[in-house]
Formats: sequence, C-alpha cells, structure tokens
Amino acid sequence: MIVNDRIVTYMHSLEKSNGQLCDEMEKYAHENYVPIIRKEMESFLKVMIQIKKPVKILEVGTAIGYSAIMMASAMPDNCTITTIENYDKRIPVARDNIKKAGLQDKIKLIEGDAMEVIPQLEDKYDFIFMDAAKGQYINFLPHLMDKMLPEAVLISDNVLQEGDIIESRFGIERRNRTIHSRMREYLYQLKNMEQFDTSIVPIGDGITVSIYHGST
Repeated sequence: MIVNDRIVTYMHSLEKSNGQLCDEMEKYAHENYVPIIRKEMESFLKVMIQIKKPVKILEVGTAIGYSAIMMASAMPDNCTITTIENYDKRIPVARDNIKKAGLQDKIKLIEGDAMEVIPQLEDKYDFIFMDAAKGQYINFLPHLMDKMLPEAVLISDNVLQEGDIIESRFGIERRNRTIHSRMREYLYQLKNMEQFDTSIVPIGDGITVSIYHGST
C-alpha cells in the first residue's frame, strides 16, 4: 500500500456508489480476482474527465468494462470511448456489461493486442487511460504519442507497484524484475521527455498524469 491503510480506509468510506451495475461489477471482480481500478482512483479519474471535457477517450485495458462504464458517467454527451482488451475470457463479460449499461453507442470495444491495435487506430484522442500489462507501458508509449492530440491527458495506473518501484532490482522477485525495470524506464521517460509534463501521484497503486505537448 502506497498510502497509510487507515487513510485509504477513510477515503473509501467517503465514496458513494456508482450505481447498481457498477456495484455488481465490482462484486464480480472481487469474487473472480479481476483487477479493476481502486475506489480512490475512480474519483480522481472522473474529476479529471470533467476538468478536461474530452471528445475522444482511449482506454488501454478494458478488463470487464468497469472503468470504461465509470468514465462514461462523467464524460460529456459528445464524447466516445474506444477501449482495447486482449484477454478473450474477459471480452464477452465486458461486452455484456457495456450492453447492460446501454452504452454500445458510446463505448467501442476492440479485441486484440494493444501493440497491434493502437497503430491501426484512425482517430486522435484527447484523453488516454492506460491500465494494461505494466511491463508493456514503455512499449505502448510511442504508439500512443502518435494518436494523441496536443494537450491530451495521459493517465497511467499502477506505476508504483505497491512500493516495489523504489527497490533495487535485486530486491525484487526474479519473475518481476523485467516489469520493475521497464516501469522505472517508463517513469523516467515521462518525466524527462520534452513532449510531456508529468506528475506522479501516490494514490491507489500510484499513477502518472501527463500532458502531451505534441511532437518536437
């Protein structure tokens, strides 16, 4: 846990329901070990969307559609979401949830590997939420930059890895060392590339909020 457990518990106690469907999806996710965004991240994401007022949102990592449906509740009426998912067992669940929410016209789910899908997208986006394979963030980034409008917002979730990000790679389990190294490289690039202004925010499992200023 990045933030004191008692603080997180208190923050969660202040959160309100996102509606019956989202409550059911949250229960399903917990019972079936499906990773979805944390409660404090939900509020942050919704506020950021209402500040930015995007027209086109891209989500990398649909899971069961929870965050896409939640974002749709906060986005402007003229906004649409394109979301990408590669895990075939979750795709039908996500489609069913999007249908239950009545958002088929607002949320477009694309099946496939994001590394292959993103370069083929025809649209440009002014808001991107990345919550997919953490070891791939660094590989997704150049493709995402090609699809971002100037002053687009990029939010990346789970970047602090439960605090392991500050540890030496030799203090990390061997199976997690590649992800650890790639995430550190991703954070370094976001903080040092001239195309971005980035803040690392220690909520949930750590997020980055980046503003893209276009190619230089």
